Amino acid sequence: MKAIPLIIAVIIVCFGCNSKKDSPAAKDSPAIKNEVPSAAIQIKTALLAAPQEKRDSCTVYGYSPDKQLMVLRQGTNEMICLADNPDDSGFSVACYVRDLEPFMKRGRELRKQGIKDQQLIDEREKEINAGTLQMPKQPAALYVYSTDAKDFNPATGEVKNGYLRYVIYIPYATAASTGLPEKPSAPGMPWIMYPGKPSAHIMINPAH
Repeated sequence: MKAIPLIIAVIIVCFGCNSKKDSPAAKDSPAIKNEVPSAAIQIKTALLAAPQEKRDSCTVYGYSPDKQLMVLRQGTNEMICLADNPDDSGFSVACYVRDLEPFMKRGRELRKQGIKDQQLIDEREKEINAGTLQMPKQPAALYVYSTDAKDFNPATGEVKNGYLRYVIYIPYATAASTGLPEKPSAPGMPWIMYPGKPSAHIMINPAH
């Protein structure tokens, strides 16, 4: 899932405005990646991660002009979508079932504190086992839609060459309990990651 460090790159933005705003080429070039797109574009692109039939009713989180995470649209169904972090490399949006929000929110909080990678995994696992962080009691889906930064235009919301992968969280599931391998042996084959752990989940990476 994604870190959400909020770092304002004022120097880069100002340099782009001062040096290129009058050039003909600049008018046709994509906006700078770390600028915050409009709320409408954030909502539009965040929903690319959601199943088609659920998009009209998803809650969408995105970024204010000063890069604070906020609710851009309050939905009515069980899905929460997260807009692309303008300060991260590449382009990535996600959508997940509401019951995963405590787990996802805690990850964002820890990353904001500079905790990441295995340390973040260990901390959330410790909190789940201690009962202070809740995981869904049933399978819960996460969808991630991503592409390279060059294939996303934050000024128009155009996304090219996007890739959608699927994750299904089943806390403490194992290869034996699911019948899934711990590594894929064929392109696009589902497999289980972190088997036996609180964050155990099925990974499905469709073949390109």
